[in-house]
Amino acid sequence: MDKDVTKYNQTAEMLKVLAHPVRLCIVKGLLDNGECNVRYMQSCLDTPQSTTSQHLQKLRSAGIVEGIRNGLEINYHVCNDQAADLINVLFKENK
Repeated sequence: MDKDVTKYNQTAEMLKVLAHPVRLCIVKGLLDNGECNVRYMQSCLDTPQSTTSQHLQKLRSAGIVEGIRNGLEINYHVCNDQAADLINVLFKENK
């Protein structure tokens, strides 16, 4: 048994952040479409911009997504390989 619980704690925290339908949708959408801004995500999710921004803040704080400023807008992308792998497994399409 692995006694280093740090990696388990980190993974559990990431899973807690991802355990919301809107955040799952944001991460899946970013993986499918590449970089997106809040306005684009908000229209796809059919949620107010403030709600989308709050979910993005949680994802940023957890190190799952990061934003790159381009003038007045910020384009987000997934920066956590473990989260990307997990989402890809969870939403793997049967072919």
